[in-house]
Amino acid sequence: MKWLIPPVLVALCLLLMSALNYSFPIDEIFSANRTSHLGHPLIMLGLSFILITAYNFKKVQTNIHTFHNPNKLVTSGLFKISRNPIYLGFMLILIGATFLFNAISTFIGPAIFFLCANFWYIPYEEKAAEDAFGQDYLAYKNKVRRWI
Repeated sequence: MKWLIPPVLVALCLLLMSALNYSFPIDEIFSANRTSHLGHPLIMLGLSFILITAYNFKKVQTNIHTFHNPNKLVTSGLFKISRNPIYLGFMLILIGATFLFNAISTFIGPAIFFLCANFWYIPYEEKAAEDAFGQDYLAYKNKVRRWI
């Protein structure tokens, strides 16, 4: 299932959230006039995490693809606060969308993404990084948290 790269999963989660929002809205989560305005800033913050990190990868000429072997250990930029700033960005986008939809049923999107990222994508990448960079990666892993 290596075709299911994280951006594809995010798109599928957003489609599922949209379908659930219209089919099974299951009440509002929050008062719409108090919290729905949080959706857009969270989405923009998530997008900025992704774009900044992608630029950082391009700058050091390493690959960004989840299922390709890493060729450089990146520990600068957002990687100083999170070992997975792109996944964090995707989560922010999905949580922002949940605020915009404002339906309990849409929480399933961020939940699915979190479970896949935390128990499939990230362990795969951590193993590849450990194999490629050994002690350098282990030292980094001990210093910086997985999410935030």
